[in-house]
Amino acid sequence: MYQLPDLLHLMARLRDPQYGCPWDLQQSYATIVPHTIEEAYEVADAIERNDFEQLPGELGDLLFQVVYYSQLAHEEGRFEFATVVDAITRKLVRRHPHVFPDGDLYGAPDMPRLSEAAVKQRWEEIKTQERAEKAAAPEQLSLLDDVPTTLPSLSRAAKLQKRAAQVGFDWPEALPVVDKVREELDEVLEAMSANDEEAMAEEIGDLLFVVVNLARHLKADPETALRAANAKFERRFRFIEQVLREQGRDIQACSLEELDSIWGQAKHAERQVVTCDTGSCG
Repeated sequence: MYQLPDLLHLMARLRDPQYGCPWDLQQSYATIVPHTIEEAYEVADAIERNDFEQLPGELGDLLFQVVYYSQLAHEEGRFEFATVVDAITRKLVRRHPHVFPDGDLYGAPDMPRLSEAAVKQRWEEIKTQERAEKAAAPEQLSLLDDVPTTLPSLSRAAKLQKRAAQVGFDWPEALPVVDKVREELDEVLEAMSANDEEAMAEEIGDLLFVVVNLARHLKADPETALRAANAKFERRFRFIEQVLREQGRDIQACSLEELDSIWGQAKHAERQVVTCDTGSCG
């Protein structure tokens, strides 16, 4: 089987100025970023579908992105792939003092196992210290530093809220968040009544932000929850299309009431499948 050195060699060949691939020779950090994001989502998709047969290939595609950036950096004399490996290993050793108490990757552990809560608290303390060390102006250090602006908006909202919650800027439980959801929805309706498009967009943003907060309090990852909702919508809409194809009908000629009725059939069919999967169908 090919090993990591083989992949690094392949990458260098692709970028060879004389004999390399014309497409790869045109790429830069910026042009590769969209591919990196896409490959990360394809890994997540394979995991969500329990497609473990395809997962090694998707992980390989994602690994190749790291190799690609490292090759570009090597060509510019910035760093090597080995630098990336060294950096992440050192960081993880540093952030796991409960596993590597003396900072030695291969040292024998000699500390009792900590609770998950204690580990998370220590992890955040170390990350806070790291942010302080990296800050150009320590007096302007913010808890919100290093939350990437390129994260999907739902994920970034959850991360911002989680950071603020570390200093108590958070509701103590979910029910007050539900009240806030209702309040933000009322403000959307108010903007709609005024037919103010700018205000409507702003209020919709506030509503989405507080819904993310509710998801966080309910221990639901908003990005994962919305992906599941997207998949459910797609599954049920495809059901509508299939039913209409079997009936020889044009979907554009159907009324909303007719489409909604078939949508109800899709929901009923899914409930039947779930019931049978739990062993309670007749």
